[in-house]
Parts: sequence; C-alpha cells; structure tokens
Amino acid sequence: MSLARIVLFFSIQAILAALFLNNSPYLMTSTAPTSQWADGPMKLVVTPQYETKKTDLFTVGATHMCLLHNAIIRGFNSIYLQAPHVKDADKAAFIGYAQTWFRFVKSHHDDEEENLFPKVKELLGDEAVWNKTHEEHESFLAGLAEFNTYLDTLDSPTAMDPAKMISLMDSFKDNFENHFHSEIHTIAALADHAKAPAVDSPEAAVAGETFKTWGKKTVTKAGMLDVVPFFMLNLDRTSEEGMWANWPPMPAPVAWGLTNIAGAWYGSWWKFSSCDAQGQPQELYALRGSN
Repeated sequence: MSLARIVLFFSIQAILAALFLNNSPYLMTSTAPTSQWADGPMKLVVTPQYETKKTDLFTVGATHMCLLHNAIIRGFNSIYLQAPHVKDADKAAFIGYAQTWFRFVKSHHDDEEENLFPKVKELLGDEAVWNKTHEEHESFLAGLAEFNTYLDTLDSPTAMDPAKMISLMDSFKDNFENHFHSEIHTIAALADHAKAPAVDSPEAAVAGETFKTWGKKTVTKAGMLDVVPFFMLNLDRTSEEGMWANWPPMPAPVAWGLTNIAGAWYGSWWKFSSCDAQGQPQELYALRGSN
C-alpha cells in the first residue's frame, strides 16, 4: 500500500473517530425524567400481547406494530413538549429531529399502504378489511404535510415559531392519535376473521413471516442515518414491566451500532429524543432546568 493510501486510510479513521466522539448518542448525558415526559399529551398504546397474553399471528403482529407506533407517539410528544423551550442555538437540530419524525411517519404510512395492507387483504381474501384504516389515514395526512412544509420553508432555523408549530400539530393530533390506537385494535381483531389462518398452520407460518419481514424493513428503508436512530432512541425498554427490553430482536452489537454509530451522523438531533442510548426514559433536553 502506498504512503498516500496509508495516510488517507488513517485520516478517514481519525475523522470517523472524531465524529463518533463528538456526536454519538452513546456519549450524551441523560437523567431520569423529573417533569412531564413523552408519555403525553398523546397517549401511548398498550400492546395486545401485554394486555391479553395471546400469541396468535395477529396479536403478535398488532403488538409489533404497537411498539413501532409508540416510538412515533413518543416522538410526537417529545417535539410537542419541547418546542416552546428550544433555544435559538438549538433550533436547527430540533428542526432536523422534527422532520425526521415526519419522514418516519410518512414512510410508515406509505409502506403500509403499498406493501403490508395488500398482502393481508390477499391472505384473508377480503378487499374491505382496511377500509376504516384508509379513512383514518386520510384524516391526518393533510395536516401532517402542512407541518413539514412549514419547517421546510422557514427562512432560517431561528424563524421557527413554537406557537405556530404546536398549532399545526394540534390540527391533526386528535385524528392521528385515534388512528394510531385504532389500527392496533383493527389488526388484533383479525384473529377472529373468518378466513384467518389456523394457529400453527403452514398458512399462519407464512403470514407470520410476512409480518416479520415487513417489520424488519419498514424502518430501515425509511433512513439508516436518521429514521433508524430516531426509532431506536424513542423505544422505552422499561415499558410494560420491561417486556420489550430486547425488542426489536437483533444481536446486541447490531442494535448498539444502529443507535450509536449510525446515530453519530446527525448526532446533535438526538438530544431531543425521549430515551437515551440504553433505552431508558430521559429528561427531555429542552425541559432540563426549566422547572
């Protein structure tokens, strides 16, 4: 290897190390919540498995969807609660965090409509199974888009008006919350559908794999350097008596890398997240010292 290549190699390593040391969520300080946390104002959803202890295909599928929804809800709450308290110096990072939330929600919606829902309709032979869900989606999409457009067209980050931001979030909050709860009940109820696969049948195994595959891809395809760290840092591993401490299922080094190495790229954004790099609820950054 030539001297120039050796120098380039070590220069890249030094840059990556500096990026990690300066921005990784692993090195961010956190404390346990002492004031209102990201479990409100939008209510979190109780997972069907925790509530019913059932393990059929659709209860499990609804539970995994619920865990994803709760990460999104914590994201919403963390934005809503912190917006009035963000200092001008932090507004650019806060906008990055908020727009990552938007991309997460938009990608999640699109992926459901384009991939998951058609497969479930085919499985059950029921074209009407998602009719209510489609209507719920339409009830908040316009407000969601307006929220992102506002952030996208600011003259500068410091022009962000917290009151305007919260007003836009309020415009779709109720319909959004209703849907994110309702969809979980809709999926869980499919266990009683006339054409639901019998427990332990080959059809149930195939359908279970469909849910699992979709679940693995839906977050990563939305963005490895932004949406994935956002998701990981809004997962509360203490919730429901620690039942989901190791969810989503993946080797610990992979989960650590997705949180702390991928998360270093936009590291300044994640100080606003609801949980720390260990999945513990943390005092919301912009509220620290505000009480």
